Amino acid sequence: MTTAEEFKAKGNAALTAKQFSQAIEYYTQAINLDGANHVYYSNRSAAYLSQNDAMNALQDANSCIGLNPDFAKGYSRKGAALHALKRYNDSIQAYQEGLDKFPQDKGLLQGLESAKKARDGPSMASGSSSGMPGMSGLFGPELMAKIALHPKLRGYMKDEEFMKKIATLQRDPNQLAEMLGDTRIMEVFQVVLESQGMKMRTGEEFQREREAEEEKEKKEQEQKKASSSSTEPSKPKEEVVEPMETEEEEEDMSDLTPEELKRKQDQKAAVEAKERGNNLYKKKQFDDALAAYDEAIALDPTNMTFLNNKAAVYFTVKKYDECIAACNEAFEVGKANRAPFEERAKTLTRAAKAYQKKGDLGAAIEMCQKSLLEHHDRDTQRLLKTMELEKKQADTLAYQDDDKAEEAKQEGNVHFRNKDFAKAVGCYEEAVKRAPKNATIRNNLAAALCKIMDFNGAKREIETALELDSKYVKAWARKGDIEMVMKENHKAMESYKKGLAIDPDNAACKEGLRKVTAMINYGQANMTDEERKERAAHALADPEIQAILQDPVINQVLRDFNENPNAANKAMMDPMVRTKIEKLIASGILQTG
Repeated sequence: MTTAEEFKAKGNAALTAKQFSQAIEYYTQAINLDGANHVYYSNRSAAYLSQNDAMNALQDANSCIGLNPDFAKGYSRKGAALHALKRYNDSIQAYQEGLDKFPQDKGLLQGLESAKKARDGPSMASGSSSGMPGMSGLFGPELMAKIALHPKLRGYMKDEEFMKKIATLQRDPNQLAEMLGDTRIMEVFQVVLESQGMKMRTGEEFQREREAEEEKEKKEQEQKKASSSSTEPSKPKEEVVEPMETEEEEEDMSDLTPEELKRKQDQKAAVEAKERGNNLYKKKQFDDALAAYDEAIALDPTNMTFLNNKAAVYFTVKKYDECIAACNEAFEVGKANRAPFEERAKTLTRAAKAYQKKGDLGAAIEMCQKSLLEHHDRDTQRLLKTMELEKKQADTLAYQDDDKAEEAKQEGNVHFRNKDFAKAVGCYEEAVKRAPKNATIRNNLAAALCKIMDFNGAKREIETALELDSKYVKAWARKGDIEMVMKENHKAMESYKKGLAIDPDNAACKEGLRKVTAMINYGQANMTDEERKERAAHALADPEIQAILQDPVINQVLRDFNENPNAANKAMMDPMVRTKIEKLIASGILQTG
C-alpha cells in the first residue's frame, strides 16, 4: 500500500517535471491518507498555482495555515495565490502576517516586494542617470503640444473620445495600462517615449526576445540533464514555484523545547500507527485495525483523521452506533483544531450514511445538511436528495392504514349527505392518504369535488380510480358525467360505452350515453356559428383529436365524403375508422345534417 509520503514524493517529482495535473493528483491522494499534514496542502497549492488555478491555490494555502500557523511557507503560498488573483493589498497583508512571525524569511520578503511593485506599477522615475521624469511628467501640459505638432497624431484631436482619454491620462497616468488597447494611445505613448530618448519595442521585437529566452532556457535544461552535478540552481528573480522539499527538510526541530519535540515525535508515531491500522483494515483484521487507530489517537488526540478511520471500521462491521459516535467525536476534534472543511464534511457524511443504514432518515438528512454547510460536495448533495425521497416514501407508507381510511370515508359520506361538501372533500382526501390504492374512495372524492366545481381535480381522481380498477363501472359513469360537464362530449360518449362494455345493463351509463347523444344532436341543430366555433376550438386543444386529424386514413375518408361517398361509406365499415369519425362529430369538429 502506497503511503502518504510516497504520494508526496511522486507529486514533487511531477511538479519538478511541470506535470502539474499529475502533481495535484498525487498530493490529493496524500491528503486523503493524511489530511492533517500541512505540507501536503502547501505543495498542492504550489501545483495549483503553477497550473494558473489561483482560487484552489488560495484555498489550499488557507488550509495549510489553519493546520500549522507556524509554517512560513504557508504564508508565501497565500501571498502568491492572492498576487496571481491581482488582489495585491490582500497579498501584501498575507506576506506581512508571515513576516510578523518570520522577519528574516527570504521567500516572504521577496514576495512582499513583488506584490508591492505589482500594486504600485512600474516607476519610470528611477533607474536612469539622466533624471528621467515619472509618468506624470510624460503626460504633462506639454503633451497636447506634442500631439498638435505631430503630423499623424494631430488628426486624432478631432475625435472627442480620444481627447477624453488624453485628459484622463493627464489626471491619472496609471490609467495607461487600460488604454493601450487603443492603437492611437499606443502611438501617443511611443511618441512621448521617443521624445525622452527611449524607443518602444514593437510586438515583433518582443516575440523575437521571447523566442531567444525560450531557446536559452531549453539549452540550460539540456545542460542540467547532461550534467551529473546535483548543485541546486540559483533561484530566478521572478516569482516562480520551486520544487517541493521533503517534510524533513522543511521541519526544523533544532529550536524546539523538550515538550514540543516530544509532541512532534508523538505525531510521527501516530501517523505510523495509523498506517499500520490502514494495512490491517485492508486485510480485514478489523479488531487489530481499531487497536492501531486507538494507539494513534492516544499519541495525537488533535488529529481527526484517526477517529475518522476508526469510524470507517465501525461502518464496515455494521456497528452503526459506534460509527456515529466516532464521527461526532472526529468532527469536534477537527473543529477544535481547525481541520480542513472538506475533512469535517466527509466525517458528517459518513455519520449520515450510518444513520441511513439504521433507518433513521431524519437524522441522516440533518447530518447531510450539516456536511453541506461545512463544504459543498455534489455527491453529498445527491445523497441528501436520495434520502429526502426515501423519507417521503417511508412517511407515506407509515401513514397508510385501511381501518382509519374507512373511518375517514364514512365521515366523508356523512358530510356529503348533509351537503357539507367542503368537509366531505377533506375527509375523502384524508382517506386517500390512508389508502391511496382504494378506487372507491377516489370515486367518492371525485363526486365531492364536482359539487365544489373543481372538475379538473375530479377528473384527475376518477382517472386514478380507473387506473386502480379498470372494471369499476361506477367510475366510468362518473368520468362520463365529468367530461360532459367539461363539454368533452366525444370523451364522455367513449367513457359511457366503456362502462356498458363491462355491464351492458348499467343504468347510469345508459342514461349518460342517451344524454350526451341528445346533447350532440341538439347542439348540431341549434348552436349558433359562434358557439360551434368555440366548441370546435375547445376540441382542437385535445391531443386525441389532434392525433385523429393528423391520421392520413381519416383525412382521406373526410375527402371521400365530398368526392367519393361510396368509398367513404365503405371505409366507415371499419370499426376503428367509424370510432374516430364519431369522435370528431361528438367533439363538434365535423358537422352533419
